[in-house]
Amino acid sequence: MLPPLGDHAGNSLWDLYICPDEDLTDTSDRTIMGDGRPQGPRDEADEQLNQFRNRQRGRIETLTTAAGIPIADKLNSLTIGPRGPILLQDSVYIEEIAHFDRERIPERVVHAKGAGAFGFFEVTSDISMYTRAKVFNEVGKRTPIAVRFSFVSGESGSADSSRDPRGFAVKFYTEEGNWDLVGNNTPVFFIRDPILFPTFIHSQKRNPVTHLKDADMFWDFLSLRPESTHQVSILFSDRGIPFGYRFMNGYGSNTFKLVNAENEEVYCKFIYKSDQGIKNLTNEAARELAGTDPDYAIRDLYDAITNGNFPSWTFYIQVMTFEQARNFQFNPFDVTKVWPQKQFPLIEVGKLVLNRNPKNYFAEVEQIAFSVSSLVPGIEPSPDKVLQGRLFSYSDTQRYRLGTNYLQLPVNCPYRVRPRNYERDGEMTIISQDGAPNYYPNSFGGPINDPTAREPPFEVSGDVDRYDSSNEDNFTQAGIFYREVLDDDQRSRLVENIANNLVMAQDFIQERAVKNFAQADPEYGSRVAEELKKLKAQGIGIREQ
Repeated sequence: MLPPLGDHAGNSLWDLYICPDEDLTDTSDRTIMGDGRPQGPRDEADEQLNQFRNRQRGRIETLTTAAGIPIADKLNSLTIGPRGPILLQDSVYIEEIAHFDRERIPERVVHAKGAGAFGFFEVTSDISMYTRAKVFNEVGKRTPIAVRFSFVSGESGSADSSRDPRGFAVKFYTEEGNWDLVGNNTPVFFIRDPILFPTFIHSQKRNPVTHLKDADMFWDFLSLRPESTHQVSILFSDRGIPFGYRFMNGYGSNTFKLVNAENEEVYCKFIYKSDQGIKNLTNEAARELAGTDPDYAIRDLYDAITNGNFPSWTFYIQVMTFEQARNFQFNPFDVTKVWPQKQFPLIEVGKLVLNRNPKNYFAEVEQIAFSVSSLVPGIEPSPDKVLQGRLFSYSDTQRYRLGTNYLQLPVNCPYRVRPRNYERDGEMTIISQDGAPNYYPNSFGGPINDPTAREPPFEVSGDVDRYDSSNEDNFTQAGIFYREVLDDDQRSRLVENIANNLVMAQDFIQERAVKNFAQADPEYGSRVAEELKKLKAQGIGIREQ
């Protein structure tokens, strides 16, 4: 049976944001040299090639084509005479250039730049009363994981010190198949209906005419969608520029459903808190790093793991019963809001530990593919609209970006189980399925259904319609964040960060945005308005009409 959830509180209503050993005011500057590298000797990333050379001492390997054929001369093309044209029969050159022409796959539309690492998840607390997922079924159990950190709207060449939400995606290689938990470093998001996602991303990227970032686009969309006020406030606070991937929390963002062995169900959220603590960059340090070491966060993660300083996160869940969800004061499936920990305390589950760097970035980080629909038995979707949209979108984009058989790539393959299905052919087919039939049902021993994996039925009701969700309490939690989570200095920096960015948008957009902040908290709006006024008096943001 499900145990009582209890009513014990955390240290504050907003422990989801803060715990006693975290200091969100730590906006650490990094001591750097003129070339952007940390002071002192070459770091582990700088020494990678030397380390490989040292491992190769005494070994001589023959250069070959991709087919394994030895190459006699890799420095000179096959030509007619020393000045003559190249022959088409120069298969070494043709293979080299043909592969080079195809070295880049399409950049991710979102989360384009990132870093990755590998490690394990270890269970520290039994939560089998909530879920039958085998990944959680034994204290001390370890499951291999892969993690990719990323930037949401930034391009692959973006600076690691950009003000942008960070992606935090975890792939659990379980004995029941791969479970992908894909979220961000913030507990909420900008929108609550996935139909808005493509245009939201368009507004955060480049103007299609000028190919420049455009403050009008950025703030026009956000101010027209007031549900974004909570996430915008977090983005422009200190936590908008984490010191590095090791020093930020992760959140599964959406609401999921857990099902136990008796088919009892609860809703849940997944949260993972950094054991390294929270650190953020000041605006000044972020600007300097953007020009001197724009890949510092990738470097920091790589060096820490190489030096044996393995980063870790404590993994938690929050749990809400169906009855609590029905009677809650707001929509519990609204991804623009958090579940207060006073009512839904954190339940510790385990540890995420990263202890191996990728052996090849392209193969293991660029090609890693996460799909929100990869859910193992015992973990199911909730009615969360954004989650429902992601269930299709993630797999669809991977099939476009990587190909039909992206799950057969080593980093994506559920290697702890043997996939057996009736899917065949397509580009990059690797798995043959040993001559099994490719149709179902069949009389020749093909794979059959597993009744134990059946999801319990659930009821739905209501008229099918396009329901307007734009006014589902857009400001209460944003106001609490401003008043109760941030201290005076943090509030001042939040206001300055917003104004310095918003001032580049047109006046009518500024007025709309200020109105949203004022509805979250009157002081919040008035301070942003006053800061905008000061900047305009200095001639900042004023453009000729």
